[in-house]
Amino acid sequence: MRTIDTLGDLNGKTVFVRSDFNVPLDSNKNITDDGRIRAALPTINKLLDAGAKVVVAAHLGRPKGEVDPEFSLAPVVGRLSELLGKEVKLAADTVGEDAHALVSKMEAGEVVLLENVRFGKRETSKDDAEREALAKEYASLADVFVSDGFGVVHRKQASVYDIAKELPSAAGELVFKEIDSLSKATNNPERPYTVVLGGSKVSDKLGVIDNLIEKADRLLIGGGMAYTFLKAQGYEVGSSLLEEDQVETAKSYIDKAKANGVDLLLPVDNVTAKEFKADAPASVYDSESMPSDEMGLDIGPKSAELYAKTIAESKTIVWNGPMGVFEFEAFSAGTRAVAQAMQDAEGFTIVGGGDSAAAVRTLGFDESKFNHISTGGGASLEYLEGKVLPGISVLED
Repeated sequence: MRTIDTLGDLNGKTVFVRSDFNVPLDSNKNITDDGRIRAALPTINKLLDAGAKVVVAAHLGRPKGEVDPEFSLAPVVGRLSELLGKEVKLAADTVGEDAHALVSKMEAGEVVLLENVRFGKRETSKDDAEREALAKEYASLADVFVSDGFGVVHRKQASVYDIAKELPSAAGELVFKEIDSLSKATNNPERPYTVVLGGSKVSDKLGVIDNLIEKADRLLIGGGMAYTFLKAQGYEVGSSLLEEDQVETAKSYIDKAKANGVDLLLPVDNVTAKEFKADAPASVYDSESMPSDEMGLDIGPKSAELYAKTIAESKTIVWNGPMGVFEFEAFSAGTRAVAQAMQDAEGFTIVGGGDSAAAVRTLGFDESKFNHISTGGGASLEYLEGKVLPGISVLED
């Protein structure tokens, strides 16, 4: 994969950087987690140090191809300016008059952020010709392209994939680090290799389970998806989240794991409540004795201890998906136990983005104690599934 160092002398050149600034905002448009902005700094600073003019493109939310002030990158530009220690100008459009006017006046060491690339339908169009036409317009703003938005590299989009074919292109520091780290979990990982999967639905993780059940030594299942597996074992799961149409699939995974010699661990106990509420009274039941009027909202203390012990004994650990409703204090202990075990582990630890990364930050863990925290939940999952990521393949020689 081509890196910034392969682009040659960038002094005075204009570099189009695709970043991922899809950050969470509160009702007052304040950024509640600036992790993705901070993750973009090494690439932007490296380009600035090389004397480049940096034009950054990014998206925020789902504006559905229409200009919608609700999804403006205005909240991002202020925080990016603070973190870089210099003013970043925000263009009012992406390839329109304002973008061209601001870029044409840029000097070396300056940064311009284009408005949300998803304010136009062509960015995400399924029509190759439409995306390619837009990519040519993006390319007219710059001399080279650097892909640094890992959260979107699994998408064939104009500012991710098509532009890389229009300009000399390379992976940014973040994308290179993501692929380098994730490859350690897919190409001859140090063993025992443990994968911890959580989140709400089995259906969201079918591809990754399919792929990893051939590669991992241990699969630990938690979160809402665990109840489909427990149902597959014949247990009562009460009113817990359940995908009835995936029960047979879960059974097949249990059988396949056994046949492959993979330890598939399911919760042996669960923290439950009668209602999905933060202040609902919590109870703990073993998995074989959950009442029909309770719902599982977290793995129980015995499960948390078992999972933590398994993680501690592993040499490579990948975690994708919380163990319970960590946003509710009473149902956060399982997720906290997994995060703590990963932080303390001597093995190579990867937090696979999305809700897992949010949990690490929300629960107050030191991010530097993990070997890698991915910035792209969907992209990291697809990479672990063994899929070709368009935004990566286009950067390979």
